[in-house]
Amino acid sequence: MTTQLPHSLRHLPTAKLFKKGDVFVLFGELFGRGYANGLIDEARKAGMTIVGVTVGRRDDNDVLRALNAEELAQAETDLGGKIVNVPLMAGFNLDAPAGQPTPTDLVNQMTLASWQTDKLDWPYVEQCRALGTKRFTDSVAQAMAELDTLIPDGANVYFAHTMAGGIPKAKVFLAIANRIYKGRGARFMSSQALIDSDLGKLILANFDEVTANTFRHLIDGSAAIRARVEKTGGQVRYSAYGYHGTEVLIDGSYQWQTYTNYTQGYAKMGLERIAQEAWAKGIKATVFNCPEIRTNSSDIFVGVELSLFPLLAALKKEGDGAWVETQWQACQALLQDGTSVEDLLQKVDSYLVSDTMTALRDFAAWPMPNNEALAEIMIGLSDELTHLHRDRKELVIGHLSALVLEATGPLIFFGMTEPEAAVQWLNHDVVAKQLIALHS
Repeated sequence: MTTQLPHSLRHLPTAKLFKKGDVFVLFGELFGRGYANGLIDEARKAGMTIVGVTVGRRDDNDVLRALNAEELAQAETDLGGKIVNVPLMAGFNLDAPAGQPTPTDLVNQMTLASWQTDKLDWPYVEQCRALGTKRFTDSVAQAMAELDTLIPDGANVYFAHTMAGGIPKAKVFLAIANRIYKGRGARFMSSQALIDSDLGKLILANFDEVTANTFRHLIDGSAAIRARVEKTGGQVRYSAYGYHGTEVLIDGSYQWQTYTNYTQGYAKMGLERIAQEAWAKGIKATVFNCPEIRTNSSDIFVGVELSLFPLLAALKKEGDGAWVETQWQACQALLQDGTSVEDLLQKVDSYLVSDTMTALRDFAAWPMPNNEALAEIMIGLSDELTHLHRDRKELVIGHLSALVLEATGPLIFFGMTEPEAAVQWLNHDVVAKQLIALHS
């Protein structure tokens, strides 16, 4: 087993490249508050022109369309910039030859009793995948042609890739996911059983298309813009959001740990490989592996938030001071009487040093399948800590998640001025340092 990460950002990047007149492109639609907001905040502070894209919307017959006037106005208000209104919905789960069933239709024929033995017609699935890929790359070409008119010669351009996901909307999968990510005891289900099934293989393929391959399509699709900008004195950067475990304080030292089972991990490694391929060609493309936080999309992964609690200890280790004390007090105020932040940290530390969790800290074997012992302690502790709060809707992890988002914005934005590698980890040490620097 190893906990040595290939490349972690250990210092606060301060070099500046982007300025007024440069262009920030969000390659992925903004829904709610997430990691992308931190980057947009930094781009706005730098005076950059902000441009976004849309995944489009589907009508009652699942036909993909551009945003209507009302939707476009709302999306541009949310972004604070112009939206290139070309539907960039990734994935192939709703693509099929005319009049034929989509992969989602095929999945909807599966049941809880049959899904592990149900087989898919893979040549047909590949036909759907090819159609989805062509639809997406054609749309990228159209979007880039429009974007080209919005980028002046010599401007620096920052492309921020934020596309991820790919779960087909099927009742059977929701039931399976609830058991894999939330089930324990009699309701426990093995993540490996999903991955070994045809259903699982289809989902992994769709994850690849949405989470990973869209990064390649972005880099390839913007080649003409990149060539023109660089020829006229500008620079182009590409960043993407990864997850591949995080170093947190465990038993007093920073150690790599991970959430298990992170089914999208296979696609996130694909994302890393695409960045490495681009880097080898001299293109500055970097995947930043970020800490576990709580978001709308991560709520299904019960227990993913447990590794966030040690950030409070990291803040004290990296600088302490009045602002750090204020964060501890803010978290303390969310807890029930008779419960302390220290109590929570002790419970989480005991969980992280347990034999069950230690066995999962195998970087080379990532992402590992779940197991019953893990589900019992991870989901059990998650429930226990949630019940120690005054209000289940106002949690310590919500406060800490907002802090991580605040830190990763400048870490990635300024880190992309002089990127050090195709894949970098943002661990709790540098997140804490950045937060203290921002507030000191």
